[in-house]
Amino acid sequence: MTLKDRALGSYLGLAIGDALGATTEFLTPREIEEQHGVHENICGGGWLKLKAGNVTDDTEMSLALGNSIIAKGGVEARGVVEAFSDWMRGKPIDIGNTVRRGIIHYRRSGESTVPVNEYDAGNGACMRSLPVALLCCHSTDEEMCRSSRLQAHTTHNNPVSDAGTETVLRMLIRLFHGADKSAVRELADQLVVEHPLYRFGKRRVTNPSGYIVHTLQVVFQAFFELDDFESILIDVVNRGGDADTTGAIVGMLAGACYGLQSIPGRWIKKLNPRIAMACRQQTLELLSLAEARRGAA
Repeated sequence: MTLKDRALGSYLGLAIGDALGATTEFLTPREIEEQHGVHENICGGGWLKLKAGNVTDDTEMSLALGNSIIAKGGVEARGVVEAFSDWMRGKPIDIGNTVRRGIIHYRRSGESTVPVNEYDAGNGACMRSLPVALLCCHSTDEEMCRSSRLQAHTTHNNPVSDAGTETVLRMLIRLFHGADKSAVRELADQLVVEHPLYRFGKRRVTNPSGYIVHTLQVVFQAFFELDDFESILIDVVNRGGDADTTGAIVGMLAGACYGLQSIPGRWIKKLNPRIAMACRQQTLELLSLAEARRGAA
């Protein structure tokens, strides 16, 4: 597999995990079983009453971030928060409270970074971070972290959130370059050493909240225990809770690990064609920008 194959698999994996998980968001595993048996098809519905194949704020904010990066030639905090503000003006079907507060803070103060807040350790910065991994796929870790925090701190300025988001980005970049799961597992284990809150094990985490620790415990459990894209996604979205976001994040990782060809055709066909095209086009543009930046370094 090429870098391009893995990158396309990652972006489409994000959107598919989002669309699949939106159906079971805020349900418990028992409720999912009662309503769907095993939820394994993109069918829409859920509390947002989505049309099958449509996505939520996870994918929409990722695309907004990516468009800002492409327009500015990199991550510029003011450009990022302006893109998010424009997105919010479009009255999205869903928007997280922390994201909304961050955008309103910018509109009122003109400040593109929110203050550090111990209560802002949600998963919103991580769920939309894939464009940073694509931009920084040839960059140093220092540059990746700087870029990640510029986008994250427009709405989420919290060290626990930063640590989790940056670990996911490191995992994605290694996977883009063909690393196996054992090499990527080292990064997750290092996160646990530095932030024991993230500890994950055999005890199955279900009904995860929007707290990034709960999100990544679910994501890491499924990603490291299962061996193919489809099984990983189905496992995660059937755990309920914040399922669109756990689905989106694990979709990024599984798509980067197993590549575009691993994604079931029935899911790609069901994904909104406009969203699928936007994900594909943005992936190629971000990879081109990453290559140009490497050549200029």
